[in-house]
Amino acid sequence: MKIENPNPIEWRFSERASQLQSSFIREILKITQRPEIISFAGGLPSPATFPVEHMKAAFDKVLSENGKVALQYGPTDGYPLLREWIANSLSTATCKILPEQVLMTSGSQQALDLLGKVLIDEGSRVLVETPSYLGALQAFSVYRPEFKSVATDEHGLVPSSIAAVAEGARLLYALPNFQNPTGRSLSIERRQELVETCARLGLPLIEDDPYGALSYKGEPFPKMLNMNPDGVIYMGSFSKVLTPGIRLGYVVAPLPLVRRLELAKQAADLHTAQLTQMVVYEVVKDGFLDQHIPTIRALYANQCQAMLDAVAEFFPEGVTWTKPEGGMFIWVTLPKHIDAMKLLDQAIAAKVAFVPGAPFYANEPETNTLRLSFVTVPPERIREGVAILGKLIAAQM
Repeated sequence: MKIENPNPIEWRFSERASQLQSSFIREILKITQRPEIISFAGGLPSPATFPVEHMKAAFDKVLSENGKVALQYGPTDGYPLLREWIANSLSTATCKILPEQVLMTSGSQQALDLLGKVLIDEGSRVLVETPSYLGALQAFSVYRPEFKSVATDEHGLVPSSIAAVAEGARLLYALPNFQNPTGRSLSIERRQELVETCARLGLPLIEDDPYGALSYKGEPFPKMLNMNPDGVIYMGSFSKVLTPGIRLGYVVAPLPLVRRLELAKQAADLHTAQLTQMVVYEVVKDGFLDQHIPTIRALYANQCQAMLDAVAEFFPEGVTWTKPEGGMFIWVTLPKHIDAMKLLDQAIAAKVAFVPGAPFYANEPETNTLRLSFVTVPPERIREGVAILGKLIAAQM
């Protein structure tokens, strides 16, 4: 029976809920669903790389041979065989990673949230790159930290700048490989210096590595996890090498921390879907990624070069950009007087989309920057879209 004339509820949200903000990128993606838009906005893997038939076969096999286990509740830390596979893939001759150090998560975004929940109190100092991954800033912001920006240059994070802002910091968050949003990578020398600096300061280092396998030359950088497994927290994901729709990531951490993360995950979702974990294990266990990832690299390298060629041809003098050797992004710096947010309005009117750079800064945003993603756009459309952007930029110069 329906209640007649109920009193309207006066919703009283928590202070934390009042701090929640929508992802700027997710809002732009609503616009870019229109087919006429040439979108350089979303950091979405190309659907052309999704191994649909392999996934279908794996789902069929798992459900046919072990369906009752796959459809049941699972352990919070994850499917044991997949955790063992991850641990073995990250181990080296001098650094053994244990399966007990691996916690499966519902995408790497959940790993960020769990790390924030376990390591950050209100007012805690958190060090981030300049600029940094927007999803991390969004996840950590819920816990009300004090963000301190670590200096970067054209080669990425500058390790010597950490000590000046490290006092009392709970963690440093970094993406060393083909960084989102800039596409920059840290040299081996800087990685070593970064790990040694954090170890000397007693500062936990988060190594977020969703793009490390996407080196166009096929030569991955050494992982900082293996340089100091007691002080580095490693985050990985299957989104960029298989498919993002399965929402499967993982975090590798020293045992005292991973146990705390496991308790936080119990309260969040009990466990990541057992079915998808078993399917992914079935896909990767016999070396499928060794054949699959090179096809992704080749596709992305071709489209990256198409964009680099186009920006060199169409962007006016005074505009600079990064030249990534892997990953999914190019970072563009405009003359100081051009506001990329205002440029976006003009670009969308001309049926082109990108992500302005300002939201990627924890402090003092540089409004004359923007991010371009090339992996979901064919070369001829890349050229067309960049030409439009070039005219819009030139008109403001």
